Amino acid sequence: MILEMKVPSPGESIKEVEIATWLVKDGDYVEKDQAIAEVDSDKATLELPAEASGIITLKAEEGDTVAVGAIVCHIDTDAAKPSASAPVAEVRQEAKAVEVKKEEVKAPAPAAPTSYASGTPSPAARKILDEKNIQPSDIVGTGKEGRITKEDALNAAVPSMGTPTGGNRGSERTKLSMLRRKVAERLVAAKNDTAMLTTFNEVNMTPINTLRNEYKDAFKAKHGGLGLGYMSFFTKAVTRALALYPDVNSMMDGDYKIAYDFCDISIAVSGPKGLMVPVVRNAENMTFRGIEADIKRLALKARDGQITVDDMTGGTFTITNGGVFGSMLSTPIINPPQSGILGMHNIIERPIAVNGKVEIHPMMYVALSYDHRIIDGRESVGFLVAVKEALENPVELLCDNNPKKAFEL
Repeated sequence: MILEMKVPSPGESIKEVEIATWLVKDGDYVEKDQAIAEVDSDKATLELPAEASGIITLKAEEGDTVAVGAIVCHIDTDAAKPSASAPVAEVRQEAKAVEVKKEEVKAPAPAAPTSYASGTPSPAARKILDEKNIQPSDIVGTGKEGRITKEDALNAAVPSMGTPTGGNRGSERTKLSMLRRKVAERLVAAKNDTAMLTTFNEVNMTPINTLRNEYKDAFKAKHGGLGLGYMSFFTKAVTRALALYPDVNSMMDGDYKIAYDFCDISIAVSGPKGLMVPVVRNAENMTFRGIEADIKRLALKARDGQITVDDMTGGTFTITNGGVFGSMLSTPIINPPQSGILGMHNIIERPIAVNGKVEIHPMMYVALSYDHRIIDGRESVGFLVAVKEALENPVELLCDNNPKKAFEL
């Protein structure tokens, strides 16, 4: 029996996926539930498991974009499992020999006739050639009667980068993954479709550092090795500020504003496939331990490539931490359709004035990018000030004057 394997739906809004990598070869014997391919959607990279055991025949190439529900491979469930790799290798060799024979008997293709279309690029090809600054006369067209197709233009070599003077001058042209292309599309849309502004402030991190130094060992021992990091403090400060300034926790929907009475906080993390933004749901109800545990769980899934579409669906506000890479100051881009994003940065000891005296304190710049169509200046500045106040007075505003209870010690 030949089983036709179709692309399952990774999520309700996803209509097509891209075959990123085949984990098996054509003609291999696969076991049921064995991962046979990695597929990229516009939200995540997912593994495709075999639906049955048998000999697999691939029906799509790596890099192909296929619709959800399309057939990507066949599995011969009646095929016996080979006892060793030799029989499989023999089958592949026979198949290869048949292909070679077919190529031998194939008549040579006649030369393309020369006509007015020879060497003429299609409109799409001309646009690409103009962008690359390549002359059509430098390309041999493979289209009908020698016309230069879009594919010809895409595959055309990039023009010389000037006269070489020695040294390595190699280059590599690789196709972006579907996830990376979708991220790029969303970033451009965020810049073009929103009235994005950024407001800045600075936070004295001494109170948080003092609190962490006092309780982090007890926190780790109590909660099974879970660390007491900065992200839980920032998440708690953000949920408090969102309650004070609910417009920052809302979204535009045409002529309407959607306001939410919950805080689903998207946490931007860097994964092997690019930027991932998993969501900590109902963060306003979570404790420090709950936030740290959920962030750790999602970060590990992103790092291991196990993040799911559901993990990244939704979110009412985003926090991103460029400080882990050494960024001192940035203007984060809104994660649409959300209306705000908080940017954390690195912590640097700087001199500041405290009660008329100059003191050295660990300081962090924070940035709030927001959609000015729905959030006014008063709300945006007030929100960021509320975040600053909570971080600089965590015992009272985040721990209700009882850190041991807040940290569940």
